[in-house]
Amino acid sequence: MEISRIDGINDPCTPPITQAACCDVVTVPARQGLEAVDILRRGTAEAVGPVLHDDGGGTLGFLVPPGTAAAWDVPGSTCTGTDGRGMPLAPEPPVEGSDWLLPPGEAELATDPAVLRQALGEAARMIKAADSCR
Repeated sequence: MEISRIDGINDPCTPPITQAACCDVVTVPARQGLEAVDILRRGTAEAVGPVLHDDGGGTLGFLVPPGTAAAWDVPGSTCTGTDGRGMPLAPEPPVEGSDWLLPPGEAELATDPAVLRQALGEAARMIKAADSCR
């Protein structure tokens, strides 16, 4: 991953700017998220970016482009903006108590929010149908 600094700033306290420095994170229940990952990976395009999971197995976090949080409205999920602070994409997970389901480098830079919205909707419908058969 290429790292660069803003021209004229050499302050070691200033974080480096990377290609994926400003990803927002969409958090969903693990069951719906895993279904959505399957849906996205079965698609014709490389549509899924890095995905985090918590160690307790309760949620998944999809990295999406910056600004997604401002318009995110999918029921049952939240989208957290990074306010330009960015989220480091390193082999180590950025949050203690989490790990990569799809690590950076093995996935697209970020998941397209429109494609993710559709996959989450399809996943919710599949889960509802499966649960109604019990």
